[in-house]
Amino acid sequence: MSATTLGSGSAGVGNPPGAPEGTSKPGRDPSRTDRGAVLRTDIQGLRAVAVSLVVIYHLVPSSLTGGFAGVDVFFVISGFLITLHLMQKPPAGGRDLAKFWGRRIRRLLPASLLVLATTLLLSRLAAPDTQWGNTSRQARAATLYVVNWLLARDSVDYLAAENAPSPVQHFWSLSVEEQFYFVWPILILGMVLLAGRLRWNRDIAVLGGLAVLVVVSLGYSVWETAHNPAAAYFVTPTRMWELGVGGLLAVVVAVRQRHSLPPLLSQTPRVVLAWAGFAAIAWTAWSYTGRTPFPGWQALLPVLGTALVIGAHSPMTRLSPGPLLALRPLQWLGDVSYSVYLWHWPLIVLIPQLRGHDLDTVDRVVALALTLVLAWLTKKYVEDRFRTPQWGIPLRKPFLLGAAGMAVVIALAGLQQLEVGQRQQRSEEKVAQAIANGGPCFGAAALEHPAACKPVPYDQIVPAPADAANDKSNAYGDVSGGKDCFSHVPSFRQVRCSFGAKRSKVEIALVGNSHAGQWLPTLERLAKRYHWHITTYLASQCAVARTRQAFPTRANTDACEAWVARTTRAVARSKPSAVVYTNRISVGAAGKSFEESGPLYRAGMESVLRTWDGAGLDVLVVRDTPAPDDLIPDCLAQHPDNVRACNGPRGTWLPKDQSQSAVQRVGSPRIRFLNLTDHICPTTTCDAVIGGVVTYFDGSHMTATYASTLDRYLGPPLRRLLGATR
Repeated sequence: MSATTLGSGSAGVGNPPGAPEGTSKPGRDPSRTDRGAVLRTDIQGLRAVAVSLVVIYHLVPSSLTGGFAGVDVFFVISGFLITLHLMQKPPAGGRDLAKFWGRRIRRLLPASLLVLATTLLLSRLAAPDTQWGNTSRQARAATLYVVNWLLARDSVDYLAAENAPSPVQHFWSLSVEEQFYFVWPILILGMVLLAGRLRWNRDIAVLGGLAVLVVVSLGYSVWETAHNPAAAYFVTPTRMWELGVGGLLAVVVAVRQRHSLPPLLSQTPRVVLAWAGFAAIAWTAWSYTGRTPFPGWQALLPVLGTALVIGAHSPMTRLSPGPLLALRPLQWLGDVSYSVYLWHWPLIVLIPQLRGHDLDTVDRVVALALTLVLAWLTKKYVEDRFRTPQWGIPLRKPFLLGAAGMAVVIALAGLQQLEVGQRQQRSEEKVAQAIANGGPCFGAAALEHPAACKPVPYDQIVPAPADAANDKSNAYGDVSGGKDCFSHVPSFRQVRCSFGAKRSKVEIALVGNSHAGQWLPTLERLAKRYHWHITTYLASQCAVARTRQAFPTRANTDACEAWVARTTRAVARSKPSAVVYTNRISVGAAGKSFEESGPLYRAGMESVLRTWDGAGLDVLVVRDTPAPDDLIPDCLAQHPDNVRACNGPRGTWLPKDQSQSAVQRVGSPRIRFLNLTDHICPTTTCDAVIGGVVTYFDGSHMTATYASTLDRYLGPPLRRLLGATR
């Protein structure tokens, strides 16, 4: 998986200091750290290589499809340098831990909080208001260094995964590293104390303990990547082993340094190992793609490659990579790489929004130039200043200052969230009033009188584009305040929800994936009118068709297949008065391209319909709705003076659908087909706004408001299916 799934895109680095603690200062030998240890130019150059991979990948993804692996290089570097520092002077108690964390705060927080605060302000000025809420939500989580868990949760949410990339989502890896910095010294302290209590050799105890952690974390990473790859990319347990590999190497190096042991290998083998490590990193960056299951065992290649480079400690000989890594440009880039990483992604996201078009060559050059300038300024005036000793005295000082800085950024994010909430409340009131007033030109009804219904001004459309993303059906728990009515990866557990009249002779089963869920507002309106009860059988992405669907992992495919079988049987046993059935086909059939999957989906739908026909059920099969595959609310917010810029051709938006063919092949009078496309895309064009109503809340699903205006077209055929006496 690439670092940008969710939309997006999004890889990150957490860059530790150039040596165990400190940096070169005026009047000192720049090749030495504050502790007098020689600064390893090979690691500094490796850091420059890693950040270059990430930046190139984000600027031009097609040029370096596996550039996201630069984050794995940084994880190993971080694990090595931090563990080396801890092993040189192991923590002996709480005060030592506080000193360690205080240095981490001074090293990382000032620059990161500056970038977060600046990004929030720039987003408010440059980004469309449709993105303010998500950006502030992620900025708050990034400030608390838990945004990786938020992104993991969003990544398995089919709808959240379609959100536009946030300018702060690259903080996910910084969150992983901060969690590592918190846990790692405690683990080492615990192992040191245990070794002393049991009279074990301290180094062997630490080495053995870390080895167990690495093995367990790697095993979990392999398992989770196979079963839930979207979340596996972000969560800390699947990444801890990468930092742990660097830690294991550091323990060995620390022991050899303590005993002044000579190098294990001569220069020639070290040169070979260093080049082999770089070859592994390069092969990863060149050959891996967003379709590569990651991290899992695939991450072994860049991780072990990085460990080889660090362990080889490239000698400064003619054929070694050492002299290349020591070149001043690479050393400078390695020195500012933390700030380079912090600034590059917000600029890549915000510059095209400010300029009003997709990222082009000029934007890329501007983003890169600004990144380097801002990184240099941040390194000189923020990073270096807060790393000086006076900012760590007294011991509580960095904690108090760090907490104050975090409070400021959280307050900024909170103010943005408050504004978003107030706007949303006003929009909801406006929507409720518009629905109550209705009229022949509201929503889908406007298509019946195109000449008489005038276009609605941007500031009067409902819901407001900034709030359209939340105008979803009550099947979504975050909207209804109740439970989530969708089954999700990885397990596709069985979920049912009830709506409408609690006691009714008419039971409607709504069955399918998210494109069935979008019809719930329509059915709720009908249920209120005719006193019906509705039960939902919904899944995210997984179509109700007896077809093996090509999810990212075999486990996901198996889970979807099992859910379809359970759901088909459950609906047949429940004997509803009628079934409303529809799906969006968004993944191909297993082993087939998307274009080749049509016949398999037709057969899979036909099998489901035959089961229900055999159970004596009446089924209304609704053709899948048009899907723009572009975030309509964002588009509208970017084109307030020309909403027609967000319209699209019916031939492109209307997906191929096998359901009508499946109905015809079953040939049962109990199973009927309904095509409502003309009430969404009336002619050759699909409109983003119809009758003053935003049609889609994302790039595929109808807003609840627009869906509710389709009741007059879904109601009659459904009532005919039910029969006049029901």
